Amino acid sequence: MRLIFQAYSMIFILGNMVASLSQSSGGEDAINTTIINFNNEKMQITWATRELFPNENVSFFYTFGEGKKKVWKPCTTYLLDQDYNSGCLFKTEGPTLTISIRNSNGSNVFTKNLKADFYIKPSPPENVTFFWKEDTVTVSCNKPERNAWCLRFELQYKSKFDKEWQSRTSKCCSIGEQGFDPRKCYSFRVRLKRLVPHCNVVKYSSDWAAETFWMNGMLLDSCDDDTTPQSRTVIILSCSLAVLLMMLILLILLCKWQRVQMSVLPAIPDPKYPLADLFNDHNGNLQEWLDKNDHVVLQTKLEYEEPESITEAESQQEDGKNSDKQGPLEKIFTFSGTAENNDGKAAEIACLIPAPNTTAPIAGFHIIMNDDMYVML
Repeated sequence: MRLIFQAYSMIFILGNMVASLSQSSGGEDAINTTIINFNNEKMQITWATRELFPNENVSFFYTFGEGKKKVWKPCTTYLLDQDYNSGCLFKTEGPTLTISIRNSNGSNVFTKNLKADFYIKPSPPENVTFFWKEDTVTVSCNKPERNAWCLRFELQYKSKFDKEWQSRTSKCCSIGEQGFDPRKCYSFRVRLKRLVPHCNVVKYSSDWAAETFWMNGMLLDSCDDDTTPQSRTVIILSCSLAVLLMMLILLILLCKWQRVQMSVLPAIPDPKYPLADLFNDHNGNLQEWLDKNDHVVLQTKLEYEEPESITEAESQQEDGKNSDKQGPLEKIFTFSGTAENNDGKAAEIACLIPAPNTTAPIAGFHIIMNDDMYVML
């Protein structure tokens, strides 16, 4: 088997060398062409028209197969460079290709024979899958139907902290790599490469497949959004706790501020509450309110007096002192509505013209009276 493989490789190398030889009818070394066989489906051949054929529009012909009788086909899809033909795109119809470039007069200026299979550029990998197990990832893709042994599967990856890609290559079409940090987000991309010189004369690789982003076995939209659902929940709970803590601190500061404000600027009591009955029950009539509350105030004082602390002698002495201080003009008028008046007489009313600056105690209040004032009892 090993000898067969070596012989097969030698055949390809020899065929590659033969394909590199070209037959021309002039200007062979002066014309440089670029040949690409897209996945053995379409051929693209370009040339430097502005350098080789300035101010001249050349034409392109091609044919597949070998033999003396060749059927030349004109190019139907030209690639243009400033309105001049600079390349041709046509369908791949076989492994052997002969091309011809002709000037405006129809004369052949360049002819070349080549192996179309030695200029294959593979298509990007299809159905790429990622399998994660702990810190190891295995990447695979669909295996091409033809010449899979000529292809190499290349994997490139980098974390969000890396500046350059790290590359790994393996046989088509699976590759495994380990050592991935589950806390990091990684970018992955894959492509297929054609072996040189066993299968190609030019190092052609496919375009990169769509780049994907992974973190700890989870597919993400990008590495800028590498937060997992669990971390999102932790962030939301942390923010909620922070808001509640701030509200609690604000409430404490508000209570402290109210206490400081009350100590620095005490509230002024509203006088309408202690004298509510004066305005509600008596419509602001002070005399009527005093008459009604005189008995209540006196009764309240008597209830709170301690009889054992006041002796009869002390009461008499205080009465004598008060009578001396108040003078002969101060008299006490009393009236009684008790059952002693059996004939239903009205209560006695006395009117006294007070002396100037006389003080009269009424219901616990001391009122200064002058000549123009009188008191009704």
